[in-house]
Amino acid sequence: MKKIFIAALFLGAIFNSNVAFAQTETSGRNVPYRATHTKTTELKHTKLKVNFDYQKEQMNGEEWLTASPFFYATNELVLDAKGMLIHEVALDKNGSKSPLKFDYKNDELKITLDKTYQKNQDYTVYIKYTARPNEVKQEGSKAISDAKGLYFINAQGKDPDKPTQIWTQGETESSSAWFPTIDKSNQKTTQEIYMTVPDKYVTLSNGILKDSQKESGNMRTDHWVMDKRHSTYLFFMGVGEYAIVKDKWRNIPVDYYIEKEYEPYAKQIYGNTPEMIEFFSKKLGYDYPWAKYAQISGRDYVSGAMENTTATLHGSDILQKPGQLIDENKWEDTIAHELFHHWFGDLVTAESWSNLTVNESFANYSEYLWNEYKYGKDQADYHQMEDVNHYIHNPADFKKNLVRFDYASREDVFDLVTYQKGGGILHMLRNYLGDDAFFAGMNDYLKTYEYGNAEAHQLRLAFEKVSGKDLNWFFNQWYFGSGHPKLSYTSTYEPVKKQVTVVINQSQDQPFEFPLTIDVYDSGKPIRKQVWVDAKAKNTFTFDSSKTPDLININADGILVADITETKTPEQSFLQFTGSKEYKSKSIALSNIKEEAGKNPAGIKLLAAALKDPFFRIREQALEQIDLTIPDQAKALTVEVEKLASNDPKTLVQAAAISALAKTKNAKYSSIYEKGLNAVSNAVKGSSLAGIAELDPSKAATSIENIDLNGASDDLISKLLPIIVKNKIEKQMPAIGTTVAFYPFIKFQDPTLGKSAEEGYNWIMSSDNLKATEKVTKVLVQAKSQMPDNPQVKMMIVQMLKDGLNKKMEVLKNNPNSPTINQQINAINKTIEAFK
Repeated sequence: MKKIFIAALFLGAIFNSNVAFAQTETSGRNVPYRATHTKTTELKHTKLKVNFDYQKEQMNGEEWLTASPFFYATNELVLDAKGMLIHEVALDKNGSKSPLKFDYKNDELKITLDKTYQKNQDYTVYIKYTARPNEVKQEGSKAISDAKGLYFINAQGKDPDKPTQIWTQGETESSSAWFPTIDKSNQKTTQEIYMTVPDKYVTLSNGILKDSQKESGNMRTDHWVMDKRHSTYLFFMGVGEYAIVKDKWRNIPVDYYIEKEYEPYAKQIYGNTPEMIEFFSKKLGYDYPWAKYAQISGRDYVSGAMENTTATLHGSDILQKPGQLIDENKWEDTIAHELFHHWFGDLVTAESWSNLTVNESFANYSEYLWNEYKYGKDQADYHQMEDVNHYIHNPADFKKNLVRFDYASREDVFDLVTYQKGGGILHMLRNYLGDDAFFAGMNDYLKTYEYGNAEAHQLRLAFEKVSGKDLNWFFNQWYFGSGHPKLSYTSTYEPVKKQVTVVINQSQDQPFEFPLTIDVYDSGKPIRKQVWVDAKAKNTFTFDSSKTPDLININADGILVADITETKTPEQSFLQFTGSKEYKSKSIALSNIKEEAGKNPAGIKLLAAALKDPFFRIREQALEQIDLTIPDQAKALTVEVEKLASNDPKTLVQAAAISALAKTKNAKYSSIYEKGLNAVSNAVKGSSLAGIAELDPSKAATSIENIDLNGASDDLISKLLPIIVKNKIEKQMPAIGTTVAFYPFIKFQDPTLGKSAEEGYNWIMSSDNLKATEKVTKVLVQAKSQMPDNPQVKMMIVQMLKDGLNKKMEVLKNNPNSPTINQQINAINKTIEAFK
């Protein structure tokens, strides 16, 4: 699963605000040890026949479940079944049914079998039932906002702007909301599903479509078969009006189920998938193990994306048009992530949610691997630095173990530790073992546990088996421990011995041991040193140097997951930038001169060098720091910024350059802005529009009507927000929904922008705009897990939502026949409940 993490200016406003929120302490309550689920039954095969009641939002189902005792003899079968009506339970012997006694209560179906069965003695139970997802009591979580398993989207067709769809979401334990099963990750079964749907819809499920039969009443039954065992939470059904764009990898079908409006862009969105399958197959030494690969998107999805075996479900944010795609396919990392799960997660599955790292940390790291292969090491390092920084800057996660047996809720482990930190840890392990041993270890792990389950200890054993190294020191720190090194350092020079002494200090409670890369700059040139830091508060290292080093750069290769405190002069930052080959060291050097660049020649020289860097993210970062209203910067940098605004091959750099020019409010750049309005790129259009707004707000208001702000950056939306709100540009109301949802916090950082955001929020809440309202509620639910666990923050958001709810009630009063106002009211109420 790919969880969406909200990390834009909104949460910066929360965490960096000068307002003193009282921090709550965790209670001293003990949480139970989360043991792996005990297997008393072994599922063998699950056969389903289903049809759907769109008006009632229910599913009629028949199930034939073949199973046997796992080890000990038993005469009972216990299944999870949430919110259902159970009509009939029988033993099925070659089509002949014999009624069985059963007890159904508290979402558990206990069936008394006809006799006591021994290990490997199979039986088949028939169950006729009705799935009622709206009756499921299980609630959503911070990671997955809803847990009713089966979702009817616009089932009655009341919303003309939303397609009718059905999709399922099984992780963590929600498959049992649409078929009785043992809803645990360590249960694996083959499956087949007969889905009867209106003939106008297409269907998708796991495995291969074996047969499709027309039925009376313009109906059709599709028969999907998965002949390889996989976990029950990975079962999937999708139904809707989709175009199916065909592709393939070798002889394996690769299909893209896409809303018809986006069909022309399917290959731009998904088209790298076959190349990804080939790359991962070769990198792992294990060919893609399933009979097909399909991807589909679902409206109102409850998380980011989900790796249902052979049938990945993406949230609708994957749907992009050329104006977004020319800038960047923002979903490509997620496409790689979910695909990689088909080895780590689907083929070999975490035996328990405590060990989720063997699924999600690998999927996170696959994003690095794909970027490294396709776009180069700098892009991979950029992506991982962004990821790891999300974890580093979230202090609430410091005390969480990666492998966690004491979680309060199983979905609590879907967090920055399991994903972002876990990916960083794998990168450290790769660099410690070397590529050959690292990938050979992954291969051994996959082959040893294929179509089964595993845990972190088994992962360790696979790497030890291949490399011959003992890795307990690594796993005890990074998998079964918490936190990360918090480092500072000092250096002294001994001129007689011509040696520099570097002292590495660890300030966290439990010191770590780790390899560390240090660059010592002697006469302006970096000399790389590899050292081993022992698990103690201070480690001392001595290196030869002809004079006092110009610069000491620790973690120079950026591999160690650590929080490093250091102070460098602009001259040292310039030296670090020009002397480093690694993206992270260059980016940090650039960040270090943010405050000094305008008044220090070395800082301006660094910016000038960064504008000519071959990696576009560095150019983009430099442009975001530049202020051409400062005379020294303007003199040194203007010509290069003008070139980038017109000619850079990367549209994101063009857009950043145009934004840098716009700060000058100089009318001579009007022609650049006018040209930019006709660009394909949304980023270039948006920055050009912001530039026009600096010169002529009334002209900008007219132009905003014609720009697509779907997927626009938070920074751009913030620039355009006052114009959109002041001029009540209805078309762009949904575009501002994500931003205005955080107006109470934005006001603390920027009162002027906060006032526009508050006005925008009130405008949305006083309207009958479903899309805009859904933007507000959806982003708040997604951000909940990353907000301070603080009563004042929650109270502030709840009050904001209640005020919005009152406004929506007025809309309902004035327009009781509105087809969507009740949906908006329900969405707000649901969000209020999430924060209580």
